[in-house]
Formats: sequence, C-alpha cells, structure tokens
Amino acid sequence: MVYSRRKFLTHSLLAIGGVMAAPALVRPAVAVNNAVRKVSFRNMHTGESFSGIYKVGDHYLPDAFEQINYVLRDFRSGDVFPMDPQLIDLLSTLHGRIGGDEPFEILSGYRSPKTNARLRRASTGVAKNSLHMKGMATDIRLPEHSTAELRRQAIALKTGGVGYYPRSNFVHVDTGRFRTW
Repeated sequence: MVYSRRKFLTHSLLAIGGVMAAPALVRPAVAVNNAVRKVSFRNMHTGESFSGIYKVGDHYLPDAFEQINYVLRDFRSGDVFPMDPQLIDLLSTLHGRIGGDEPFEILSGYRSPKTNARLRRASTGVAKNSLHMKGMATDIRLPEHSTAELRRQAIALKTGGVGYYPRSNFVHVDTGRFRTW
C-alpha cells in the first residue's frame, strides 16, 4: 500500500494522539471525581495539629492519615491507632456545616483499652466499650461556636453518636449507630 504524504501525516498524528490520550483512559477514579476533602484540628493535650487535605475523590491519602492517626493518638500512653476514615469525613462535613476558620479542638481521640479502663474507674461518664478504643470517636469543640450549636449541627447529620457535655464544654461524635445523649 502506498501512502500519500497527507495520509502519512494524518495517521501519524492520530497515532501520536492515541498514545498521548492513552494515560487518560487508565487514570484511577480519583481523576474523574477529584473532590477534595480537608480537615483541621488541634490536640489540646499535645498542641499538635493537622490541617490539610486527607481525601481526593474516593481515595483517602495514606500520608495524611499517618499524621492524623499520630495527632489523635492516646496522649496518655502514646499508642497510635488507625482512626476510622468515616470519622474524619464526619468532622470535615460538620466543620463545613457550622463554618468558621478555627480548627476543631480535640480533647480525646483514640484511647487504648488500658487508658479507657483507668478513666472508667475515675469517672461514671466513660463507656466500658467506648468507640474511642476503636478509633471511631472523638471529643471536640470549636472556639468560635457554642457546644450547643456544635451539638445541634452534629445531630442534624444523623450520622453516628452525638454526646453533649455542656459542663465540660465538649461534644462527643462517633461513627457508631445514630444516637444522642
């Protein structure tokens, strides 16, 4: 088969275009749904914080979670535990609903079973099978907003548990079944 110069250039450009377009066909789903999720919080006991992107599309970022898990570790024992990604989604959504620029103040993230048992002996408000021990709960407040407003917004999400502790000035949120106290 004899190619004219025009056919040769046309086929060459199509081939080059196909090679250049090929990566777009094999990109992961994150390229299609590139919604970015951010969260910002500060551990009140250690002063450490995380502020940044933790999820792009449907993909959680391992490096971000390594930092998140460390900041939300059991500050009493130093134990680091993988936090439930849905808990971080809940915090991000809650912050978006309530607004403001201040990061969440974290009073408690992960708790080791040993820490939880010690706290339980010292207080009646600590659950024996606390979701803090599974990385599924955190106790929070937002300095710019009342804990009553934070509680109201968390309940409106109808996601997980919401505990209100006005005397101690914090709200508990978790990714267990929906309930309030």
